[in-house]
Amino acid sequence: MIALFTTVAAFSQGQNAPSPAATATGKIKAATITIKYSSPAVKGRKIWGDLVPYGKVWRTGANQATIFETDKDIKVEGKTLAAGKYSLYTIPNENEWIIIFNSATGQWGIKGGGATTQEDAKDVLRVTVKPKKSSSFNERMLFNVTKKGITLLWENLEVPIKIK
Repeated sequence: MIALFTTVAAFSQGQNAPSPAATATGKIKAATITIKYSSPAVKGRKIWGDLVPYGKVWRTGANQATIFETDKDIKVEGKTLAAGKYSLYTIPNENEWIIIFNSATGQWGIKGGGATTQEDAKDVLRVTVKPKKSSSFNERMLFNVTKKGITLLWENLEVPIKIK
């Protein structure tokens, strides 16, 4: 079955907001995937290993924790993820990233002291993926849903996550 894909930016906060709301949605086989996130900009900053530190849990965007939703059970990097709604966190590193699907949703992405709202006990699935240099510069962080999975793109990096 051919997957259809689209990325839709929904700038409900206004296009000039520091990190406007955005949505990526598409089909991967029979599953409809929707990712709702806030899209920060590079703004001349060093992103990887600085603004987004290596080895620490990141809310994968700005403002509220990023939401990943699937209406069917899927395989993420070969591991089963049940249909449902999850917060999507990541642990970026130079050579590999840990992708975290967490059952708590609706929370702000960080606590008052700057620590993430991710709680290990609510992690449903963790997978490891390899980032790579993107073919073009992306000023704003974005997600794409394709027939092969989802890809996070920001600055000069892309992080592909295989979904079947």
